[in-house]
Amino acid sequence: MFFGAGNLIFPVHLGQLAGVHWFSAALGFLFSGILLPLGALLALAITRAEGIFDLARPLGKGLALTFLILVHATLGPFFATPRTATVPFSMFASHFAPSMQGLALLIYSGIFFGIVYFMSLKEGKITERIGKLLNPIFLILLFVIFLFAFIKPMGSADTTKASEAYLTASFTNGFLEGYNTMDALAALAFGITVVTAIKSWGIKSAKETSISMAKAGVVGMAGIAIIYLISIFLGATSLHHFALSENGGTAFAQIANFYMGPIGEALLATLSTITCMSTAMGLVIAFAQDFHKRFPQISYKIFLTVNCGISFVFANLGLNQIIAWSTPVLMFLYPIAIALIFLGITSPLFQNDATTYRLTVFFAFIPAIFDMLNASPAVISQTTLAKTLTAFAGQYFPFFNLGFGWFTFGICGYFLGLVAHFIKAKTGNQNFEMEE
Repeated sequence: MFFGAGNLIFPVHLGQLAGVHWFSAALGFLFSGILLPLGALLALAITRAEGIFDLARPLGKGLALTFLILVHATLGPFFATPRTATVPFSMFASHFAPSMQGLALLIYSGIFFGIVYFMSLKEGKITERIGKLLNPIFLILLFVIFLFAFIKPMGSADTTKASEAYLTASFTNGFLEGYNTMDALAALAFGITVVTAIKSWGIKSAKETSISMAKAGVVGMAGIAIIYLISIFLGATSLHHFALSENGGTAFAQIANFYMGPIGEALLATLSTITCMSTAMGLVIAFAQDFHKRFPQISYKIFLTVNCGISFVFANLGLNQIIAWSTPVLMFLYPIAIALIFLGITSPLFQNDATTYRLTVFFAFIPAIFDMLNASPAVISQTTLAKTLTAFAGQYFPFFNLGFGWFTFGICGYFLGLVAHFIKAKTGNQNFEMEE
Protein backbone atom coordinates (compact mmCIF):
# COMPACT_ATOMS: atom_id res chain seq x y z
CA MET A 1 0.00 0.00 0.00
CA PHE A 2 2.91 2.38 0.61
CA PHE A 3 4.41 2.16 -2.85
CA GLY A 4 2.16 4.00 -5.25
CA ALA A 5 1.89 7.03 -7.48
CA GLY A 6 4.47 9.41 -6.02
CA ASN A 7 6.84 6.59 -5.18
CA LEU A 8 7.19 5.78 -8.86
CA ILE A 9 7.80 9.24 -10.28
CA PHE A 10 9.43 11.37 -7.59
CA PRO A 11 12.61 9.28 -7.07
CA VAL A 12 13.31 9.28 -10.81
CA HIS A 13 12.64 13.01 -11.00
CA LEU A 14 14.89 13.58 -7.98
CA GLY A 15 17.71 11.74 -9.75
CA GLN A 16 17.34 14.05 -12.73
CA LEU A 17 17.32 17.14 -10.53
CA ALA A 18 20.31 16.07 -8.43
CA GLY A 19 22.48 14.70 -11.25
CA VAL A 20 26.01 14.16 -9.98
CA HIS A 21 24.81 14.77 -6.41
CA TRP A 22 22.25 11.98 -6.66
CA PHE A 23 23.55 10.00 -3.68
CA SER A 24 23.42 12.81 -1.10
CA ALA A 25 19.98 13.76 -2.42
CA ALA A 26 18.96 10.10 -2.12
CA LEU A 27 20.02 10.06 1.53
CA GLY A 28 17.75 13.04 2.23
CA PHE A 29 14.93 11.36 0.32
CA LEU A 30 15.37 8.15 2.33
CA PHE A 31 15.18 10.10 5.59
CA SER A 32 11.76 11.55 4.77
CA GLY A 33 10.50 8.81 2.45
CA ILE A 34 11.62 5.79 4.52
CA LEU A 35 12.63 6.69 8.09
CA LEU A 36 9.65 8.98 8.73
CA PRO A 37 7.03 6.41 7.61
CA LEU A 38 8.86 3.73 9.58
CA GLY A 39 8.94 6.10 12.55
CA ALA A 40 5.19 6.64 12.14
CA LEU A 41 4.54 2.89 12.34
CA LEU A 42 6.84 2.62 15.37
CA ALA A 43 5.05 5.56 17.03
CA LEU A 44 1.73 3.80 16.50
CA ALA A 45 3.23 0.58 17.88
CA ILE A 46 4.78 2.24 20.94
CA THR A 47 1.67 4.24 21.85
CA ARG A 48 -0.60 1.35 20.80
CA ALA A 49 -2.61 3.81 18.76
CA GLU A 50 -4.74 2.60 15.87
CA GLY A 51 -4.29 5.70 13.73
CA ILE A 52 -3.96 9.45 13.45
CA PHE A 53 -6.66 10.35 15.96
CA ASP A 54 -5.28 8.14 18.73
CA LEU A 55 -1.73 9.40 18.21
CA ALA A 56 -2.82 13.05 18.25
CA ARG A 57 -5.33 12.51 21.10
CA PRO A 58 -3.07 14.17 23.75
CA LEU A 59 -3.55 17.46 21.85
CA GLY A 60 -7.25 17.30 22.67
CA LYS A 61 -10.18 15.73 20.82
CA GLY A 62 -10.86 18.82 18.71
CA LEU A 63 -7.29 19.26 17.46
CA ALA A 64 -6.85 15.51 16.94
CA LEU A 65 -10.01 15.36 14.82
CA THR A 66 -8.94 18.46 12.85
CA PHE A 67 -5.56 16.94 12.05
CA LEU A 68 -7.20 13.64 11.07
CA ILE A 69 -9.54 15.45 8.65
CA LEU A 70 -6.68 17.49 7.12
CA VAL A 71 -4.50 14.43 6.60
CA HIS A 72 -7.28 12.32 5.14
CA ALA A 73 -8.38 15.16 2.87
CA THR A 74 -4.79 15.35 1.58
CA LEU A 75 -4.37 11.59 1.22
CA GLY A 76 -7.92 11.22 0.08
CA PRO A 77 -10.03 13.06 -2.46
CA PHE A 78 -7.94 16.22 -2.96
CA PHE A 79 -4.37 15.16 -3.70
CA ALA A 80 -2.92 11.68 -3.14
CA THR A 81 -5.87 9.57 -4.28
CA PRO A 82 -6.50 11.55 -7.51
CA ARG A 83 -2.74 11.33 -8.16
CA THR A 84 -2.92 7.53 -8.22
CA ALA A 85 -4.87 7.80 -11.48
CA THR A 86 -3.05 10.74 -13.08
CA VAL A 87 0.47 9.32 -12.60
CA PRO A 88 -0.01 6.13 -14.68
CA PHE A 89 -2.03 8.10 -17.22
CA SER A 90 0.81 10.63 -17.62
CA MET A 91 3.17 7.83 -18.61
CA PHE A 92 1.34 7.14 -21.85
CA ALA A 93 -0.52 10.42 -22.33
CA SER A 94 1.92 11.46 -25.07
CA HIS A 95 0.33 8.85 -27.36
CA PHE A 96 -2.86 10.90 -27.44
CA ALA A 97 -3.26 14.11 -29.38
CA PRO A 98 -3.28 17.18 -27.08
CA SER A 99 -6.92 17.85 -27.93
CA MET A 100 -7.84 14.29 -26.91
CA GLN A 101 -5.94 14.06 -23.61
CA GLY A 102 -8.76 15.55 -21.55
CA LEU A 103 -11.27 13.00 -22.83
CA ALA A 104 -8.75 10.16 -22.49
CA LEU A 105 -8.05 11.11 -18.85
CA LEU A 106 -11.79 11.30 -18.15
CA ILE A 107 -12.35 7.77 -19.45
CA TYR A 108 -9.21 6.32 -17.85
CA SER A 109 -9.86 7.83 -14.41
CA GLY A 110 -13.51 6.75 -14.52
CA ILE A 111 -12.53 3.12 -15.15
CA PHE A 112 -9.69 3.35 -12.62
CA PHE A 113 -11.81 4.58 -9.71
CA GLY A 114 -14.67 2.29 -10.65
CA ILE A 115 -12.38 -0.72 -10.17
CA VAL A 116 -10.93 0.74 -6.95
CA TYR A 117 -14.44 1.27 -5.57
CA PHE A 118 -15.72 -2.24 -6.24
CA MET A 119 -12.53 -3.92 -4.98
CA SER A 120 -12.70 -1.88 -1.76
CA LEU A 121 -16.34 -2.58 -0.88
CA LYS A 122 -15.40 -5.54 1.33
CA GLU A 123 -12.71 -4.05 3.57
CA GLY A 124 -11.77 -7.40 5.09
CA LYS A 125 -10.28 -8.55 1.76
CA ILE A 126 -7.63 -5.80 1.59
CA THR A 127 -4.71 -8.01 2.68
CA GLU A 128 -5.58 -10.84 0.31
CA ARG A 129 -6.15 -8.62 -2.73
CA ILE A 130 -3.13 -6.36 -2.29
CA GLY A 131 -0.69 -8.81 -0.73
CA LYS A 132 -1.41 -11.93 -2.77
CA LEU A 133 -2.35 -10.50 -6.15
CA LEU A 134 -1.22 -6.96 -6.93
CA ASN A 135 2.13 -6.68 -5.13
CA PRO A 136 3.84 -9.77 -6.66
CA ILE A 137 2.81 -8.65 -10.16
CA PHE A 138 4.12 -5.16 -9.49
CA LEU A 139 7.46 -6.43 -8.14
CA ILE A 140 8.01 -8.67 -11.16
CA LEU A 141 7.31 -5.85 -13.61
CA LEU A 142 9.54 -3.41 -11.73
CA PHE A 143 12.34 -5.99 -11.59
CA VAL A 144 12.26 -6.38 -15.38
CA ILE A 145 12.90 -2.65 -15.93
CA PHE A 146 15.68 -2.55 -13.33
CA LEU A 147 17.29 -5.65 -14.87
CA PHE A 148 17.50 -3.98 -18.27
CA ALA A 149 18.97 -0.87 -16.64
CA PHE A 150 21.62 -2.99 -14.91
CA ILE A 151 22.60 -4.84 -18.08
CA LYS A 152 22.80 -1.69 -20.21
CA PRO A 153 23.35 1.50 -18.13
CA MET A 154 22.47 4.76 -19.84
CA GLY A 155 25.72 6.38 -18.64
CA SER A 156 27.58 7.44 -15.53
CA ALA A 157 25.70 9.42 -12.90
CA ASP A 158 28.99 11.04 -11.85
CA THR A 159 29.23 12.98 -15.12
CA THR A 160 25.71 14.45 -15.14
CA LYS A 161 24.79 18.04 -14.34
CA ALA A 162 22.86 18.97 -11.19
CA SER A 163 20.13 21.61 -11.24
CA GLU A 164 20.93 24.84 -9.42
CA ALA A 165 19.05 24.03 -6.20
CA TYR A 166 20.99 20.78 -5.81
CA LEU A 167 24.47 22.22 -6.24
CA THR A 168 24.78 23.23 -2.58
CA ALA A 169 21.76 21.73 -0.76
CA SER A 170 21.20 18.32 -2.28
CA PHE A 171 20.47 16.55 1.03
CA THR A 172 17.87 19.04 2.29
CA ASN A 173 16.19 19.29 -1.10
CA GLY A 174 16.10 15.51 -1.30
CA PHE A 175 14.50 15.46 2.16
CA LEU A 176 11.80 17.92 1.07
CA GLU A 177 11.22 16.00 -2.16
CA GLY A 178 10.39 13.00 0.02
CA TYR A 179 7.35 14.90 1.33
CA ASN A 180 5.73 14.34 -2.05
CA THR A 181 5.48 10.61 -1.43
CA MET A 182 3.13 11.48 1.47
CA ASP A 183 4.21 8.21 3.10
CA ALA A 184 4.66 9.60 6.62
CA LEU A 185 1.06 10.81 6.49
CA ALA A 186 -0.03 7.56 4.86
CA ALA A 187 1.65 5.52 7.60
CA LEU A 188 -0.46 7.32 10.18
CA ALA A 189 -3.60 6.84 8.09
CA PHE A 190 -2.89 3.19 7.25
CA GLY A 191 -2.43 2.35 10.91
CA ILE A 192 -6.03 1.27 11.35
CA THR A 193 -5.89 -0.84 8.17
CA VAL A 194 -2.66 -2.54 9.27
CA VAL A 195 -4.04 -3.22 12.75
CA THR A 196 -7.23 -4.69 11.23
CA ALA A 197 -5.20 -6.94 8.94
CA ILE A 198 -2.95 -8.14 11.77
CA LYS A 199 -5.91 -8.96 13.99
CA SER A 200 -7.52 -10.91 11.14
CA TRP A 201 -4.54 -13.32 11.35
CA GLY A 202 -5.55 -14.26 14.88
CA ILE A 203 -3.23 -11.89 16.75
CA LYS A 204 -5.31 -10.35 19.51
CA SER A 205 -3.17 -8.78 22.25
CA ALA A 206 -2.10 -5.15 21.95
CA LYS A 207 1.54 -6.05 22.59
CA GLU A 208 1.69 -8.73 19.87
CA THR A 209 -0.11 -6.40 17.43
CA SER A 210 2.43 -3.63 18.10
CA ILE A 211 5.39 -5.98 17.61
CA SER A 212 3.94 -7.33 14.36
CA MET A 213 3.37 -3.80 13.06
CA ALA A 214 6.94 -2.78 13.88
CA LYS A 215 8.43 -5.89 12.22
CA ALA A 216 6.32 -5.48 9.09
CA GLY A 217 7.33 -1.82 8.88
CA VAL A 218 11.06 -2.56 9.05
CA VAL A 219 10.94 -5.29 6.41
CA GLY A 220 8.63 -3.43 4.03
CA MET A 221 10.45 -0.09 4.25
CA ALA A 222 13.85 -1.76 3.69
CA GLY A 223 12.57 -3.16 0.40
CA ILE A 224 11.17 0.20 -0.69
CA ALA A 225 14.49 1.90 0.19
CA ILE A 226 16.32 -0.34 -2.28
CA ILE A 227 13.79 0.52 -5.00
CA TYR A 228 14.23 4.23 -4.27
CA LEU A 229 18.01 4.09 -4.57
CA ILE A 230 17.85 2.30 -7.92
CA SER A 231 15.19 4.68 -9.23
CA ILE A 232 17.13 7.80 -8.20
CA PHE A 233 20.30 6.47 -9.81
CA LEU A 234 18.32 5.59 -12.94
CA GLY A 235 16.96 9.13 -13.10
CA ALA A 236 20.45 10.62 -12.83
CA THR A 237 21.86 8.44 -15.62
CA SER A 238 18.88 9.22 -17.87
CA LEU A 239 20.20 12.78 -18.28
CA HIS A 240 22.69 11.41 -20.80
CA HIS A 241 19.79 10.82 -23.19
CA PHE A 242 16.84 12.94 -22.06
CA ALA A 243 16.18 16.48 -20.86
CA LEU A 244 14.94 17.19 -17.35
CA SER A 245 11.31 16.06 -17.19
CA GLU A 246 8.41 18.07 -15.85
CA ASN A 247 7.15 15.65 -13.22
CA GLY A 248 8.97 12.31 -13.43
CA GLY A 249 6.18 10.39 -15.13
CA THR A 250 7.49 11.39 -18.53
CA ALA A 251 11.03 10.42 -17.51
CA PHE A 252 9.94 6.95 -16.46
CA ALA A 253 8.14 6.45 -19.77
CA GLN A 254 11.23 7.61 -21.69
CA ILE A 255 13.48 5.23 -19.76
CA ALA A 256 11.16 2.30 -20.43
CA ASN A 257 11.04 3.20 -24.12
CA PHE A 258 14.84 3.48 -24.24
CA TYR A 259 15.30 -0.10 -23.03
CA MET A 260 12.29 -1.91 -24.47
CA GLY A 261 10.65 0.37 -27.02
CA PRO A 262 6.83 0.49 -27.17
CA ILE A 263 6.70 -2.80 -25.27
CA GLY A 264 8.54 -1.10 -22.42
CA GLU A 265 6.04 1.73 -22.28
CA ALA A 266 3.14 -0.75 -22.27
CA LEU A 267 4.89 -2.66 -19.48
CA LEU A 268 5.36 0.54 -17.50
CA ALA A 269 1.73 1.57 -17.99
CA THR A 270 0.65 -1.82 -16.65
CA LEU A 271 3.10 -1.62 -13.73
CA SER A 272 2.11 1.87 -12.71
CA THR A 273 -1.62 1.17 -13.03
CA ILE A 274 -1.35 -1.92 -10.82
CA THR A 275 0.74 -0.34 -8.08
CA CYS A 276 -1.21 2.92 -8.10
CA MET A 277 -4.46 0.99 -7.92
CA SER A 278 -3.22 -0.93 -4.88
CA THR A 279 -2.30 2.33 -3.17
CA ALA A 280 -5.64 3.88 -4.10
CA MET A 281 -7.38 0.94 -2.46
CA GLY A 282 -5.35 1.44 0.71
CA LEU A 283 -6.12 5.15 0.76
CA VAL A 284 -9.86 4.93 0.17
CA ILE A 285 -10.27 2.07 2.66
CA ALA A 286 -8.27 3.88 5.37
CA PHE A 287 -10.33 7.03 4.71
CA ALA A 288 -13.66 5.20 4.96
CA GLN A 289 -12.63 3.15 8.01
CA ASP A 290 -11.33 6.13 9.97
CA PHE A 291 -14.27 8.41 9.21
CA HIS A 292 -16.83 5.66 9.82
CA LYS A 293 -15.19 5.04 13.21
CA ARG A 294 -15.41 8.76 14.11
CA PHE A 295 -18.89 9.25 12.58
CA PRO A 296 -20.58 5.82 12.96
CA GLN A 297 -23.97 7.17 11.88
CA ILE A 298 -22.57 7.36 8.32
CA SER A 299 -21.77 4.00 6.73
CA TYR A 300 -18.39 2.81 5.46
CA LYS A 301 -19.90 2.47 1.96
CA ILE A 302 -21.04 6.11 1.85
CA PHE A 303 -17.59 7.41 2.83
CA LEU A 304 -16.04 5.12 0.22
CA THR A 305 -18.42 6.37 -2.47
CA VAL A 306 -17.83 10.05 -1.66
CA ASN A 307 -14.04 9.62 -1.65
CA CYS A 308 -13.91 7.77 -4.99
CA GLY A 309 -16.30 10.27 -6.59
CA ILE A 310 -14.41 13.40 -5.50
CA SER A 311 -11.07 11.76 -6.37
CA PHE A 312 -12.34 11.13 -9.89
CA VAL A 313 -13.28 14.81 -10.26
CA PHE A 314 -9.94 16.13 -8.97
CA ALA A 315 -7.95 13.64 -11.05
CA ASN A 316 -9.25 15.38 -14.15
CA LEU A 317 -7.44 18.59 -13.18
CA GLY A 318 -4.24 16.86 -14.31
CA LEU A 319 -1.05 15.76 -12.55
CA ASN A 320 0.82 19.07 -12.75
CA GLN A 321 -1.98 21.03 -11.06
CA ILE A 322 -2.33 18.39 -8.34
CA ILE A 323 1.41 18.55 -7.56
CA ALA A 324 1.48 22.36 -7.60
CA TRP A 325 -1.30 22.70 -5.03
CA SER A 326 -0.32 19.72 -2.86
CA THR A 327 3.21 21.05 -2.19
CA PRO A 328 2.21 23.94 0.14
CA VAL A 329 -0.24 21.70 1.99
CA LEU A 330 2.53 19.15 2.60
CA MET A 331 4.92 21.86 3.78
CA PHE A 332 2.29 22.70 6.40
CA LEU A 333 1.26 19.19 7.46
CA TYR A 334 4.63 17.45 7.50
CA PRO A 335 6.21 19.45 10.37
CA ILE A 336 3.16 18.67 12.52
CA ALA A 337 3.28 15.00 11.51
CA ILE A 338 7.03 14.81 12.24
CA ALA A 339 6.43 16.34 15.66
CA LEU A 340 3.70 13.79 16.46
CA ILE A 341 5.84 10.88 15.23
CA PHE A 342 8.79 11.98 17.36
CA LEU A 343 6.53 12.52 20.35
CA GLY A 344 4.97 9.08 19.93
CA ILE A 345 8.35 7.33 19.76
CA THR A 346 9.71 9.16 22.82
CA SER A 347 6.40 9.17 24.75
CA PRO A 348 7.64 6.72 27.44
CA LEU A 349 10.14 9.41 28.44
CA PHE A 350 7.37 11.82 29.50
CA GLN A 351 4.46 9.40 30.11
CA ASN A 352 2.50 10.75 27.13
CA ASP A 353 2.09 14.10 28.90
CA ALA A 354 -0.34 16.32 26.98
CA THR A 355 1.67 19.46 27.84
CA THR A 356 4.74 18.14 26.01
CA TYR A 357 2.61 17.25 22.99
CA ARG A 358 0.93 20.64 22.84
CA LEU A 359 4.08 22.74 23.24
CA THR A 360 6.01 20.74 20.62
CA VAL A 361 3.24 20.80 18.03
CA PHE A 362 2.42 24.46 18.64
CA PHE A 363 6.03 25.53 18.13
CA ALA A 364 6.29 23.44 14.93
CA PHE A 365 2.96 24.82 13.72
CA ILE A 366 4.16 28.47 13.64
CA PRO A 367 6.90 28.17 10.97
CA ALA A 368 4.81 25.59 9.08
CA ILE A 369 2.37 28.37 8.17
CA PHE A 370 5.20 30.43 6.67
CA ASP A 371 6.56 27.35 4.84
CA MET A 372 3.13 26.81 3.31
CA LEU A 373 2.98 30.39 2.02
CA ASN A 374 6.50 30.19 0.63
CA ALA A 375 5.76 26.98 -1.30
CA SER A 376 2.40 28.11 -2.68
CA PRO A 377 1.80 28.80 -6.39
CA ALA A 378 2.50 32.35 -7.54
CA VAL A 379 -1.14 33.40 -7.24
CA ILE A 380 -0.63 33.20 -3.46
CA SER A 381 3.13 33.38 -2.82
CA GLN A 382 3.58 36.56 -4.89
CA THR A 383 0.95 38.60 -3.09
CA THR A 384 2.23 41.51 -1.01
CA LEU A 385 1.19 39.92 2.29
CA ALA A 386 2.80 36.57 1.49
CA LYS A 387 6.06 38.15 0.34
CA THR A 388 6.21 40.30 3.50
CA LEU A 389 5.63 37.31 5.78
CA THR A 390 8.11 35.03 4.03
CA ALA A 391 10.76 37.78 3.96
CA PHE A 392 10.32 38.15 7.72
CA ALA A 393 10.64 34.39 8.22
CA GLY A 394 13.69 34.23 5.97
CA GLN A 395 15.42 36.82 8.13
CA TYR A 396 14.48 35.60 11.60
CA PHE A 397 13.68 31.86 11.35
CA PRO A 398 16.77 29.58 11.37
CA PHE A 399 16.97 27.30 8.30
CA PHE A 400 13.76 28.75 6.81
CA ASN A 401 15.36 29.27 3.40
CA LEU A 402 16.19 25.55 3.34
CA GLY A 403 12.59 24.61 4.14
CA PHE A 404 13.47 23.60 7.72
CA GLY A 405 12.11 26.55 9.67
CA TRP A 406 10.14 24.09 11.82
CA PHE A 407 13.24 22.27 13.07
CA THR A 408 14.57 24.65 15.74
CA PHE A 409 11.06 25.73 16.72
CA GLY A 410 9.99 22.13 17.24
CA ILE A 411 13.10 21.27 19.25
CA CYS A 412 12.54 24.30 21.51
CA GLY A 413 8.92 23.34 22.06
CA TYR A 414 9.89 19.74 22.85
CA PHE A 415 12.46 20.71 25.48
CA LEU A 416 10.07 23.23 27.02
CA GLY A 417 7.49 20.45 27.18
CA LEU A 418 9.95 18.09 28.85
CA VAL A 419 10.87 20.75 31.41
CA ALA A 420 7.19 21.41 32.13
CA HIS A 421 6.55 17.67 32.51
CA PHE A 422 9.39 17.06 34.92
CA ILE A 423 8.50 20.15 36.97
CA LYS A 424 4.92 18.90 37.24
CA ALA A 425 6.13 15.43 38.17
CA LYS A 426 8.50 16.77 40.83
CA THR A 427 5.90 19.16 42.24
CA GLY A 428 3.35 16.36 42.35
CA ASN A 429 5.75 14.09 44.26
CA GLN A 430 6.57 16.87 46.72
CA ASN A 431 2.92 17.58 47.33
CA PHE A 432 2.31 13.89 47.95
CA GLU A 433 5.18 13.76 50.47
CA MET A 434 3.83 16.87 52.28
CA GLU A 435 0.35 15.32 52.50
CA GLU A 436 1.89 12.14 53.95
